[in-house]
Amino acid sequence: MVVGFLVGVWVARYLGPAKFGLLSFARSFVGLFMALSTLGLDPIVVRELVKDESKMDVLLGTSFFLKLIGATVAVTCASVAIYFTSTDTLTRLMVLIIAFSLIFQAFNVIDLYFQSKVISKFSVLAQIFSTILSAIVKIILILEHASLIYFAAAGVFDMITIGAGYIYFYYKTNNLPLNRWKFELSCAKILLKDSWPLILSGVAIGIYMKIDQVMIKYILNDRAVGLYSAAVRLCEVWYVIPAVITGSLFPAIINAKKISKKLYYERLQRLYSLMVWTAITISVIFSLTSNFLVKLLYGEAYVQSRNVLSIYIWITVFVFIGVAFSKYLIVEDYTQKALYRTSLGAIINIGLNLLLISKYGIVGAAYATLTAQFIANYGYDFLDSDLRKYIGLKLKCFNPYYIVK
Repeated sequence: MVVGFLVGVWVARYLGPAKFGLLSFARSFVGLFMALSTLGLDPIVVRELVKDESKMDVLLGTSFFLKLIGATVAVTCASVAIYFTSTDTLTRLMVLIIAFSLIFQAFNVIDLYFQSKVISKFSVLAQIFSTILSAIVKIILILEHASLIYFAAAGVFDMITIGAGYIYFYYKTNNLPLNRWKFELSCAKILLKDSWPLILSGVAIGIYMKIDQVMIKYILNDRAVGLYSAAVRLCEVWYVIPAVITGSLFPAIINAKKISKKLYYERLQRLYSLMVWTAITISVIFSLTSNFLVKLLYGEAYVQSRNVLSIYIWITVFVFIGVAFSKYLIVEDYTQKALYRTSLGAIINIGLNLLLISKYGIVGAAYATLTAQFIANYGYDFLDSDLRKYIGLKLKCFNPYYIVK
């Protein structure tokens, strides 16, 4: 995480706000369609692998081919959308290249197997392998004064290397080739039946997490996107923490429900509290030192990013609790509610961005996303009768006592 982040900062300094803004826009634009490539399958596949390991080859094979199909659809949609929304050839080309990397994300199904067995070390080793190679490539591009398009292509290289790492460690731990995987139409129907709300929910998440950068480009300019994205990267680097922790604890939470509801809710409460207080600690530190951090890492060219950072970092609190709560929704078979709450957040974010960006610039976009996150993670729960009775878990998590209880 540290290596990838520092190299990313170096890339931002090398490109400057305008070029870095264009690169960030292309990534965000593709991010709007990323849910189509994952198809919401990840938590569903993990759940099924935990329930019945004997179906491993069918589950992995079926989900792999479904993801390939989904990635193809995502690449097509992103390419068509950018063709009709931009007349700039370079922008179109960068979106197409970055979108192509989604094809290789199908190999992430191997990571789902590691999660189900609670052996995350192999996923981590694959990611470290990819990060080191990626860092070397980007450093070479900087030293050789490469043009912007090569940094877009580096994203494809990242996905190829991490896929290769997953394949290597899967074979090493199982001594089984991938040709044992099987596609079964009946299994595909079952997976998609459970995951379709998560597909739409993923689209909504992509919108309210990425639409701000897309709208900033169209309302303001590439430089504004670069300044905004620089602050966002300082915040998003921490999002790996809830993903790793909840990914490792998800099987234990499922098993706890089999034992007793009391143990199940105790584990959920401790998870929520750990997530929230980790995020609060990060947010306080970054909010107080935003000016110093931006100047130290990005330089004077990005000094306007400090105001965005001091606001956007607080989104971390809602992202951390949101990742943890999404696991609860899956265990309780409330996947449709995940769709409703993220859709609400997406609609609010788009509306607020339209109102605030033109008036307050990139700071307005930060406030819009923060408000949307709060409403999606807490406001919706008060409106839903099924979730309202569990709101206490998400309010108690602000009490640090529950971390160690």
